[in-house]
Amino acid sequence: MASSILVIASRDLKRFWSYKFWLAGQVVMNVADIVIFGLLFNNMVNRSLIPDYIKFVTPGILSLALFISSFSIGREVGVELRREVTDYLLSLPVSRLELVLGRFVGGAFRGLIYQSGFLVLAMLLVGQPSPAAWLVIAYTSILLSLAMSGLSIALSTVTRDFNLQATIRSVVYYMLFFFSNIFYPTQVVSMRFGPLAPFVAYSPLSIATTLYRWGFGYLRDVDVVSNMLLLGVWTIVLLILSSVIYLRNLTRRG
Repeated sequence: MASSILVIASRDLKRFWSYKFWLAGQVVMNVADIVIFGLLFNNMVNRSLIPDYIKFVTPGILSLALFISSFSIGREVGVELRREVTDYLLSLPVSRLELVLGRFVGGAFRGLIYQSGFLVLAMLLVGQPSPAAWLVIAYTSILLSLAMSGLSIALSTVTRDFNLQATIRSVVYYMLFFFSNIFYPTQVVSMRFGPLAPFVAYSPLSIATTLYRWGFGYLRDVDVVSNMLLLGVWTIVLLILSSVIYLRNLTRRG
């Protein structure tokens, strides 16, 4: 089973490298987020909330980079569905569960590889994690990449209509992107979102960002175990739902 999953995943990973210009654009955009936001807001934000905005936002960019790259596989799955490439995939000598898991793992690999360079940048800008912190960081990256890969694939199979596909994916994408603590501290989230603040704090991207900030030493007062458990629950729920949706839509006609 593991070998079949890796074969499917390697197929998706090979296609990932064909998007050289998209990858270059994403790298520039994510680095620009750190530079522009850091330079622009470092002397504007309340120092009692954020002493150093560059160190604050860099772990958030780790979540953002992983999210964007893992989410990219959804576009390809949507194209496959419209072009009926799914008929070929279903004819492969693998079980449907292996096919689904292979696609999820392929998307996760994309995210982990893309994020690796930003991990090095985070070490240079924020700090060197301890061995125990590296384990938490690795756990966070693996689970978040799997969850976002599965979610992206599921959303892209809800309909065969290209415009509706793009709309659904964009709405979910930007909700996860903006309703998070990537760019805002907890106090600002509480002020801006009011009663919705708890939902923002417990979104998968916010949980991952909090764990990254703890791992790189920016935050100390973090309940690491609870956040890891919550991220694990999010991942399990999203993967189960995504598997059910993808399998149903993979075999649906019309």
